[in-house]
Amino acid sequence: MTEQPPVIEINNLHKAYGPLEVLKGVSVKAPRGHVISLIGSSGSGKSTLLRCCNLLEDSQQGDLRFNGEAVTWKGTGHNRRPADPQQVLRIRTNLSMVFQQFNLWAHMTILQNVMEAPLTVLRRDRAEVEAAARAYLDKVGIGDKCDVFPAQLSGGQQQRAAIARGLCMEPEALLFDEPTSALDPELEQEVVKVIKDLAAEGRTMMIVTHDMKLAADVSDHVVFLHQGLIEEQGAPDVLFGAPKSERLRGFLSATHAD
Repeated sequence: MTEQPPVIEINNLHKAYGPLEVLKGVSVKAPRGHVISLIGSSGSGKSTLLRCCNLLEDSQQGDLRFNGEAVTWKGTGHNRRPADPQQVLRIRTNLSMVFQQFNLWAHMTILQNVMEAPLTVLRRDRAEVEAAARAYLDKVGIGDKCDVFPAQLSGGQQQRAAIARGLCMEPEALLFDEPTSALDPELEQEVVKVIKDLAAEGRTMMIVTHDMKLAADVSDHVVFLHQGLIEEQGAPDVLFGAPKSERLRGFLSATHAD
């Protein structure tokens, strides 16, 4: 039996903003059904890596593959861009991103927010999309909030609506960028529970998080980034239980002290 390629494979990725090098040659893969967590201090490059993965940011060097399909590029260095707009659209629709700040449309109800992209981007049947959207809102525990507007919900409810919106695209993988950092601790747990449930279902996910307990509980593999390089990586019990590098030990003791 041939082994399936990883859903996401990043190889030797370099990213700079002008002269500032943010990623200095990072390689990460997310096999199907695995949860990969990216941890590290602010400025370590973890959110940039996630955004490069979804082609929201251009990168200057390195390869990206989705289900074994390599992204095609044109230009070099700071002028490097994806060459095929159809490929970009296909990849983005298969990688649903959940942002720190929810990014819900204020003028649409929660149900309309969840239905919007499958209708406009995927051009799926409205009745099918509505049934799926209601089911996903039920799944994240806010099925009774379909007809309200984002401003009427708590931050935790809005983030759960954003997760339902991502799921409604039926993506190959979910990308979470600090999904709990804008939330109060009691609301944070509502979102953590949803992410844990998704992990238990065997969904492929990459999670940038400052929540070490979440990373320890849901990950198959944890990557510790420091100043644009992978300092250490491995299974969560090893990484958190017996960190090898001084930097990771320092980082973990600082996060426990918060």
